[in-house]
Amino acid sequence: MWRILLFTILVGCSYHGTGEYFGANYLGVPYVLDPLGEEVSPDTDPLIRYDAFDCTTFVETVLANNDVNKLNKIRYVGGVPNILNRNHFIETDWLENNSNLVVNVSANYAPTKIRTVTVDKKKWFKTVYDLDTDFTTRTIDLEYIPYTYAHNIKISKPMIVLFIIDNPKIRRKLGTDLAVRHMGFLLPDGRLRHASRSKKQVLDTNFDKYVNRLVENKNNLGIMLLEIKK
Repeated sequence: MWRILLFTILVGCSYHGTGEYFGANYLGVPYVLDPLGEEVSPDTDPLIRYDAFDCTTFVETVLANNDVNKLNKIRYVGGVPNILNRNHFIETDWLENNSNLVVNVSANYAPTKIRTVTVDKKKWFKTVYDLDTDFTTRTIDLEYIPYTYAHNIKISKPMIVLFIIDNPKIRRKLGTDLAVRHMGFLLPDGRLRHASRSKKQVLDTNFDKYVNRLVENKNNLGIMLLEIKK
């Protein structure tokens, strides 16, 4: 009974809390790439699960407060689970279709630059799923904070942080450009809470130290801060 009560408290605090319990109930959960799907071919993974996350599904599940219907609305256009409806690209799909939940506030915290990204979703679907689609190529400008200014950012509430890249190898491998390499939650005390591929689990990392490692690679550009709307 107490375990159930504690879990309920943690989940309830995960969205509206000050940060201490923001997704804390998932610390230590294993990292699994692309753990969710539509339960039918070509992606037979479940619509929701709590025993494995990648960086995106961790953020989405916390935002949804563990509610599969809310999660579907975050992950799919119109909340309808379908491989073509899924917000595959943070840049052109996820940010736009979740504008009711998040807003880019990067310019409120530091000087910014623009990363122009062109997403060829049609070519990507053919490369990854061998599916023919009628998606058109889209180009969008993303405002981000260069790593030069990313240290010691002070926030008063948890935010989603996106890590921006410009890597030609990814374009050749995936058949499209890609600008967001990773995402997680930046907490007011300077912790990055995220599902880490390298550490194989959901964990807390010192944000400044994490940034210090990223700047060693010239393909890593900076961060985007997303405020979570009430």
